[in-house]
Amino acid sequence: MEDTSGNAGIGRREVLKGAVASSLGLTVAARGVTGNETESQATLIQQENQRPGTTDWQLTRVRINEGKFRTSLIEGYCSHQSIAAGEKLSVHVSTRPARQFTLDVYRMGYYGGAGARHMQRFGPIDGTSQPVPEMTALPERLRECRWEPSVELTIPDDWLSGVYLGKLTTIPESKSEPYWQSYVIFIVRDDRPADVLFQCSDNTWQAYNRWPLNESLYTHPDGAHAPGVAVSFDRPYGMYTQIFEPALSIGSGEFLLWEFPLCYWLEQHGYDVTYGCNCDTLNADFLTRCRSLISVGHDEYWDVRQYHAAESAIDAGVNFLWLSGNSVFVVSPFSDSHDGRSNRIITRVGSYGEMRRDELETYPNIFPGLTGKAPDERNIIGARSVVPFNGGGDWTCTNPDHWVFAGTDMKQGESIPGLVGWEHHGEPDPNRAGLEVLAEGSVWAGGDNEGRYAATIFPGPKGNFVFNAATIFWSLGLSSPPGHILPWSHWSRPHGPDPRVQQITSNLLTRVMK
Repeated sequence: MEDTSGNAGIGRREVLKGAVASSLGLTVAARGVTGNETESQATLIQQENQRPGTTDWQLTRVRINEGKFRTSLIEGYCSHQSIAAGEKLSVHVSTRPARQFTLDVYRMGYYGGAGARHMQRFGPIDGTSQPVPEMTALPERLRECRWEPSVELTIPDDWLSGVYLGKLTTIPESKSEPYWQSYVIFIVRDDRPADVLFQCSDNTWQAYNRWPLNESLYTHPDGAHAPGVAVSFDRPYGMYTQIFEPALSIGSGEFLLWEFPLCYWLEQHGYDVTYGCNCDTLNADFLTRCRSLISVGHDEYWDVRQYHAAESAIDAGVNFLWLSGNSVFVVSPFSDSHDGRSNRIITRVGSYGEMRRDELETYPNIFPGLTGKAPDERNIIGARSVVPFNGGGDWTCTNPDHWVFAGTDMKQGESIPGLVGWEHHGEPDPNRAGLEVLAEGSVWAGGDNEGRYAATIFPGPKGNFVFNAATIFWSLGLSSPPGHILPWSHWSRPHGPDPRVQQITSNLLTRVMK
């Protein structure tokens, strides 16, 4: 257990912080000896983050004015989840009442601690009120906007791969009128080799998006996991409300909640990282160009083609870091939009692996009709989503001699408080050769309904590995960017940046680059 005496606790933590900083410095330096091409690619992120940053990417004035999730004062969405340099992106915006507005685009990263760099301003632009689409019939219940584009831009060649936020701001018609704001979000992707592929979990952002009234994949009258229900990326992101209500989620999905702390930390330390979204990882070639893939945050919804691409990539030697929870749980194939844009609709059709009888009996109103439609996710993760599937708990070390824990000084039974939540993985694969459990313990759904989680690692066929952190909250132990708010769910909360989480993540990435 961690030493709780005053001076000893402070000393140990400060020493560990120094060890983490030293390890990270050596990691960056080591890349320079692998060849000019790798060195050049590694320094892309370092050079980018030396550019001037700003905290003005944050929203200031936000207001939910229709129902519990929506701001109709200014809202929008992008024509693509991800886009490459040279391609055209459309931004569709509605303002009610009609107002002129500006669009400020930011690339998210570290930038001296500011969190973003301002890339371009558009406007003033004439805004209009655009219609809320009717919902299709059961079981689909799809709302797909067909708004006119407000801004069209060709992605410049010098916009580095990353997550980009567009801040929408109304222009008041008088000095006494307030301005209002919200976001749009998109990813700039590339095809270069890199050490780390950061996969945003945007399918799950959209699955939980309740815009405009209450239309997520969880609000079907037949149950929260009813098959056949669909959602479209052609609609704004409403405010996230599942476990807390952060204003900065309006228009940005779940990126700022669980994913930005990892992005901020990776770019702070100069890791060679490139970015993509769920639909990008349909293609195994998108994965195998990189040494590792990181699944981050809440990565629940996968097309089965993603599963097969991941399986192929692991077989080809790609390392997988599941810094996420409840991952690869729901089979959700992509389909085209009304105008033929690919991968703009996801539909829930079933689960990965068979649902257990006790799981169906425990939650009869949640899982009706949800049956196994794809292979067991443990094949690519090492563990699975288990019932109770949410809750909170401490991340407890059970294998302190493993290389993953090098430099942490963690002891058997020592815990990182509150790091597990609010969904997790458990039931390690008993048939996976070489699988080791690194941490395990209890979570409590609703505060007292006990479940079990397990963090695992297993070897791949070509000296690679697959690590499963078993928690959505892992990245919250890495950094606390501007504007970030820690969640409180199931009467449990993480504590924020922890040098042990930082060191474990550093150890994993150092092994990736060997």
